Parts: sequence; C-alpha cells; structure tokens
Amino acid sequence: MTERRRHYSYTAYADPDMARTFDERRFGGTIGEYVAAEQAAVLLGFVGDVRGRTVLDVGTGTGRAAFLLAQQGAVVTGIDSSEAMLGVARRRRAELGANIRFLPGDVHALPFADRSFDVVMSLRVLMHTPYWKQSLAELCRVAGRSVIVDYPSARSLALWQSLGRRALYACGVRTEPYRVFGDAGIERAFLNQAFRVRSAHRQFVLPIAFHKALGSLPFTERSERWLEHLGLLTLCGSPVTVLAERA
Repeated sequence: MTERRRHYSYTAYADPDMARTFDERRFGGTIGEYVAAEQAAVLLGFVGDVRGRTVLDVGTGTGRAAFLLAQQGAVVTGIDSSEAMLGVARRRRAELGANIRFLPGDVHALPFADRSFDVVMSLRVLMHTPYWKQSLAELCRVAGRSVIVDYPSARSLALWQSLGRRALYACGVRTEPYRVFGDAGIERAFLNQAFRVRSAHRQFVLPIAFHKALGSLPFTERSERWLEHLGLLTLCGSPVTVLAERA
C-alpha cells in the first residue's frame, strides 16, 4: 500500500460498514433531508441544462449526485477509490435502472484524457484528500468547461471543528481531521489551472452537526434566515460550493 493509500480518506471509506451507513448518517432525518435538498438545488442551479452533456462525478461515493444529474438527462460517469462505496452505488443503479458508469479511480490521477467531460464535479473531496492542489488540477484537466467543488470555509465555525478533530486524530482517536479553506486560496488554485470562479453558494452559518443535534427544521430555517439577514451568511457561511469555468 502506498503512503497516500494509508491516509484516512482512503481507509475510512474503504470500510463496508461506512459505505452501508453513509447516506443515513449524512442525510438521514429531517435535517439530513433538508441538507440534501439544499445541496441538490444548488448543484442543479450551477449545471443548468445538462441534457446530453457528459458529467464526471469524482469521489462519487454512493452516487447521490451522479443519480441526480442522470435524472436530468446527463451522461454521467462516477469514480471513487472505495470499492465498498461503489458497490452501494452499483446496487442502487440496478434498482433504479439508471445508465451511469461507476468506475474505480483516484482523484490524484484521473484515468481520462484532457477535457474529456463537459462538467466535472467533486463534492466533499478536497477537504479530505491528501494533496488537494493536485486533485484540483486533475479535475480541471479533464473538464472541458466547468468544475464544481465544495469546501468548509476557514471563516466559519467549521475551523474550530477541524482543529478539534486534528487534535483528537493526533492523540490516536479514530476521526476524520479534514481541512478548511480560504476563498482566496481556492480562487488562486483555479487560476493556476486557467479557470475562474464564476459563482459561489454558502449554505449555513451554524454547523450542520449542530442543526442535526437539535433536529428541529423550524429552528434551522428561522435561525439561518435571521443570521443571513444580519449578513453572517456572506461573511462566514459554510460549506461553500463554487462553480469555476475555463477562462
């Protein structure tokens, strides 16, 4: 096993139990369903009309985003380094009768030619991948027109959760010590690949984990509207989803 493959982002998601329970833990319950619906709306708004267009979903996991765009008429390929996650996606594909290719692969070295896809998307990957700039460069390389990624903002409360997880991980606790990003760093990385960020969407001011712990959709909707009215969503909303286009 290479050093990169020993990174938690590979070992954690290779666990069959992680794959089996992934969607329920992330999108289960009222708040999870709300988060999923919000993310789907943002993604569809960014991609627009995808009928007949080729889309690559990198780090597809159980295929949630891939299925969403396939339903809109896109020709979708999903790639992931975890065979356990791909197994869940393939079983779902069989149940739904969807026409999606699910392939094993690594974001650091995508097995496709330059500009192979109209749209390339990668959600909740840069925050975990060992070498995020290399990963972003690969996403841009295989994209003909657009790249969509998301990340936790360094200006948000996710910063403190990230620091806490890193401390726990250093002490031997099994967790995912993800990184956070500044907007300028993401924009520079895209510019280095001749892409420009065209749109950005910030989802919440308060951490998703906090909303899930409370489990009250009315509180989530009211509190986030109030915080947005105060200007805090623009200042420190997270996660941030961005659309970048080839310059």
